[in-house]
Amino acid sequence: MTVAFVLAVGMALAFALTNGFHDAANAIATLVATRAARPVPAVVMASVFNLLGPLLLGAAVANTIAKIVEPPLDEVIPVVGAGLTGAVAWNVFTWSRGLPSSSSHALVGGLVGAALLAAGAGAVNWGGIEGGHPVGVFGVLIALAVSPVLGMLAAVFLERGARRALRRASAQVARPVLRTQWVTSAWLAFSHGSNDAQKAVGIVAALLLANGTTSSLHAPIWVELACAAALTVGTAFGGWSIVRTIGSRIYRLRPLDGLVSQASSAAVIIGASFIGAPVSTTQVVSSSVVGTGVGRGRLRRVRWQVVRSIALAWVTTLPAAGLIGAAAYPAWRWLA
Repeated sequence: MTVAFVLAVGMALAFALTNGFHDAANAIATLVATRAARPVPAVVMASVFNLLGPLLLGAAVANTIAKIVEPPLDEVIPVVGAGLTGAVAWNVFTWSRGLPSSSSHALVGGLVGAALLAAGAGAVNWGGIEGGHPVGVFGVLIALAVSPVLGMLAAVFLERGARRALRRASAQVARPVLRTQWVTSAWLAFSHGSNDAQKAVGIVAALLLANGTTSSLHAPIWVELACAAALTVGTAFGGWSIVRTIGSRIYRLRPLDGLVSQASSAAVIIGASFIGAPVSTTQVVSSSVVGTGVGRGRLRRVRWQVVRSIALAWVTTLPAAGLIGAAAYPAWRWLA
């Protein structure tokens, strides 16, 4: 067991932690913003369902992530360590500025940047779509590009359908809507755990295989528990600046809007988890919030300047994390 291996596993857990800073907070952003729940009970609920997600929904996403880069065996640990360094550094940078960035983009960028420097284009599994499942870099990027569109469209249609169904409802419907947000928020937290915790699980599985600790990419249960726990800790202690951005800075959410955003986001993320598609909870939830505004016909009330700032962070994430990952590779190679 080398120093580089231990540090790389630690960096994978750090990635899950910073992922929690960004994405796990989205599971409770609309719940807190619409005052359906206070922050502490919302965090406790999200923590429980984030833990359950990766344990109950399988490892399809982990398998996809574990095969993004395929460097020579002696290069796996330094490449993965450097890639994680790029992803974690970028996550911390954007979190410190309250920007909902994509941890998935950061991970892909960091891994690809390190792999290209280490062994050239042949070390990257470029992939695509095979049998309806995303494979390699292009498969992941397609999933990341399509999922926010689906999240927004789902929110638009669900918002319009809900408003039509409740157009004659009295004010008494407000309380059931607030209570139902607990259900959809729990569903969103569960879907997030099933997708995002599995990204770190897949990385640790690849490290264990390269180190000779295991003989396959099937991760031991302790890996799933450790990654889910790190994600949950990130939810509890780091995500409040992202909560404010998602919950109030994009569009002023009403309780029904929060319910719609949570339900549409969770449906998209759960579907992605089943087919092994790593998606960004940040992107899907942000897009669904915009979709609620569009569904209400209130385009002018969407704060497009905030949306543009978020979009800019998304666009710059992959190359920025890639450059950091490549820059970190020589140090990781020396450690190995």
